[in-house]
Amino acid sequence: MHRRSLPALSAALLTTPALAQQPWPTRPVRIVVPFAAGGSTDVSTRLLAPRMQQALGQPVVIENRGGAGGTLGSDAVAKAAPDGSTFLMGTISTHVLAVGLYGARLPYDPERNFVAVAPTVLVPICITVHPLLGVADLAGLIALLKSNPGRYAYGTGGAGGSAHIGAVAFLNAIGAEATHVPYRGSGPMLTDMLAGQVAMCFDTPALIAPHHAADRLRCLAVATAARSPLMPDVPTSAEAGLPGYRAYSWFGVFAPAGTPAAIVARMNQAVREAVLDPANRRRLEEQDLPPIIEGSPEQFAAFLRRELATWVPLVRASGATAD
Repeated sequence: MHRRSLPALSAALLTTPALAQQPWPTRPVRIVVPFAAGGSTDVSTRLLAPRMQQALGQPVVIENRGGAGGTLGSDAVAKAAPDGSTFLMGTISTHVLAVGLYGARLPYDPERNFVAVAPTVLVPICITVHPLLGVADLAGLIALLKSNPGRYAYGTGGAGGSAHIGAVAFLNAIGAEATHVPYRGSGPMLTDMLAGQVAMCFDTPALIAPHHAADRLRCLAVATAARSPLMPDVPTSAEAGLPGYRAYSWFGVFAPAGTPAAIVARMNQAVREAVLDPANRRRLEEQDLPPIIEGSPEQFAAFLRRELATWVPLVRASGATAD
């Protein structure tokens, strides 16, 4: 009897591990967006989610968990189980600028507590002036600022954000000084900008384009490698005479540290399929959120290291701190 039962027992033992190792994912996948609904991080994630869901064969659920400049939601994902059930749509703010803003108070380490999965989009920053300033191009602005140190003010949507640090990098590059006026969001900043309360601002083409087209504001340069499709008449910073200067944000998917490499690779493939989908690419570009075309997990991790080395010293030098 024991001999006859051995083949059946052996078969059961062989099939049990196979059942336990079903291909991931076997349940819905959650992506935490660490900002409120309606912003560009949220909008782009929701745009990509259906194609990711198709690639994974499981529902992709978006959870908005805002607060503390994106660090609350990021910290929650850093502490989540590394089982492929939870991911983060991180940004330059949560994974680079926060290191300089919070210092030792940042509750997570962007490299040690996360695995870089895949980048999604780039978010350009542009340099804009009020027409009353009387400058027609970037060279004119640079000359004006250098000849009037500290006289003019510029607005951004908040201290320590990508626009603010991009402005610091711009002033460092040209050797000039200007006064930073931080606002609690781009909306209030734009209101004062249109009223001429601040002479210039740093923000996204999506915000500035309608007012540039109506001649209420004058965008002088887009600080990325390509022109904005929303303002094709506006040169890049290199075309405007400032090669090497770039200012932007970016978004990308991260997993908790310890997530198995096979899951990271599969999620990377799903994200890349969503980003490279022709319809998605078109919709992203229409919102001036150009997709990042290349991005293996290794490439994204190396990119993050370079970003930390580039921007964290600028954040610290700016004197900006988290509220």
